[in-house]
This record gives sequence, structure tokens and C-alpha cells, in this order.
Amino acid sequence: MHQTEKTESEMIPLTPNLEYAHLLQQPEWAQLKSFFGWESFTAQSENAFAQVLFRRLPFGYSIAYLPKGPVGSDWNILWDLIDHECRRRKAIFLQVEPDAYLPLTSDFYAQFEGGFKPMEQTIQPRRTVLISLENSEDELMASMKQKTRYNIRLASKKGVTVSSSTDVIDFYKMMQTTGNRDDFAIHSLDYYQKAYDLFAPMGKCVLLSANLGDKPLAYLMLLLSGRRAWYFYGASDNQHRNLMPTYLLQWEAMLWAKAHGALEYDLWGIPDADEDTLEAQFTERSDGLWGVYRFKRGFGGQIVRSSPAFVKVYKPLLYKAYEEFRAGRMTD
Repeated sequence: MHQTEKTESEMIPLTPNLEYAHLLQQPEWAQLKSFFGWESFTAQSENAFAQVLFRRLPFGYSIAYLPKGPVGSDWNILWDLIDHECRRRKAIFLQVEPDAYLPLTSDFYAQFEGGFKPMEQTIQPRRTVLISLENSEDELMASMKQKTRYNIRLASKKGVTVSSSTDVIDFYKMMQTTGNRDDFAIHSLDYYQKAYDLFAPMGKCVLLSANLGDKPLAYLMLLLSGRRAWYFYGASDNQHRNLMPTYLLQWEAMLWAKAHGALEYDLWGIPDADEDTLEAQFTERSDGLWGVYRFKRGFGGQIVRSSPAFVKVYKPLLYKAYEEFRAGRMTD
């Protein structure tokens, strides 16, 4: 299946009541981040909503971050409210990462007049794979790469089963194994536990495990909001990887999301490269998100690239120092 860019007109519509808002604009997300040094501020009008996160810095300064928002329309109404709060909290800068995909119209950019400048580098992954869950199960399976379909069936044939779990501690231990094996950073146990405790009681989170008998081989934490589901966190053991448990686990996660009303499944993060480059290099590279692209590409769907960030700088000298610090961390 040839993967194509998704146009802005095909996006799931947003409304100020948060029904279709991105997970990162949900109140539970702000509550989760509040346990780890972030404070939230909400600005709302009749047609728009924005949840801004603030991180305190020494000497009373802060940074302001608006992930995957604002929600709704007429965003310009919100900027004065947000600007006032940024100045009150001595924000060095405000970074906004809208929930929008390329291509973008001139009207979209017009919403960021008055001090904002676009920036290609974002905190959230710019490129991802979206899978429509509006198709039937047979259609979903048919849209996958042949090898992925084979691996899903192989896992089932070899006795791997998938069930829901509440064992966040074991999930975290397996995340440590995966992080060490694949060389990526993970959150703390407390982070995953609080995420589960906040979202699961509301039906917005499920922890799935792929098992061989009583032994978990892999875990997947899926988050759900409105008509969208996100594959944020996954882990696998070093043993029995030949049984392909992660493939069956991902398939069952899609079916769970579909059964719970999601129309779109976000695989959340692939390398930020055009499709030709992705296809030319995925067999050779394993750095960064390249290590997961080989896996994610097999499930079909559409490759999309999100909007650039829009940054408003309040303290130019401090912002320059911050940028130099961030650039240094990226090259370490």
C-alpha cells in the first residue's frame, strides 16, 4: 500500500468541548504533567480552548508550551489571554505545536500573526503513521505489509495470547529491558503508574500484554480520547522475540481501540524524512526513530507530517542561551 500525505481537510474536526481534542489538550494530561514539575493554564472563548503548560526555571522565569492546540476556531481571541499569563509568569518563550497536518493554508498561518515565528524543530514527533479504524477488520489486515500479516498470524499460531493487565510494575521492568536493548530513554515507574491511574478509570487507557502461557512477552500502553487512539508506550522482553508477540499485540490494540469508538489509530512517531528517504533507508538505519519505523510501516496507514512549531520570544537573550543549551544536548 502506498502511503500518502494527509491533507488538512481530512483531519478529524476539533471542537471547543474537547470531544475531538488531542490527548495532550485533555485536562488529565495537564494533571499528569503536574506531578512532574509542570503547571497548567487554560484560556477559553466561545469557540476555542487552549491548555498551556508552564515549567518553572530559576530566578522566577519559566518556559511555556502549548502542545497539540489550540482547539476549535478563532484562535486569535486566545492569544491576549495567553500572552498576559506568559508575561505574568516571566516566560522566556511560548512554543505552540498545533494539532494540524501539512499542507497548511495561508489562513492557518494568519492565526499566528503578532510576534510568532515558525520553527521546524518540535518537541513532539513531526511525522507519524495514522491508521483509519473505520475500515473492517479484513480491510485493516489487507492494508498491511504481507510480512506483518504473517507475523501476526505466526504469533497466534505459536500460542501467544493478548489480555488486559494492571501490572504497571512489570510493564516498567520490561520498558527498562527494551530501553537498554534499543538505546532509548524511558520515563520513571511513577510516571507510567500515574498515567495509568489517571486515564484507565475513565476508559481512556488500557495496558495490554502479549503472553505465552502465564509469561508476559510484551506490553503496550494505549491511550484513547474521543475518536482517536495513540500508541505511546511499548515494551518487549529479550526472550521469545521470534514468536513475534509485538505484532499480535499491536493488532489487538487496534481492535480494542476500534471497539471503544476510535476511528483513527496513531502510531506516534517515525523519522522526520520524506517517504522516498524512509523507504530507501529503513533497512540500513536503526538510530533514533529509525529503529521503530521498520516495525510501524508494516501496519499500513498514511504517513503525515504535522505543522511546524510557532514560537513567541519574550526574553531574547535568555532564549538564545536556552537554544544553545538544547542544541548542545542534541549533539551529546
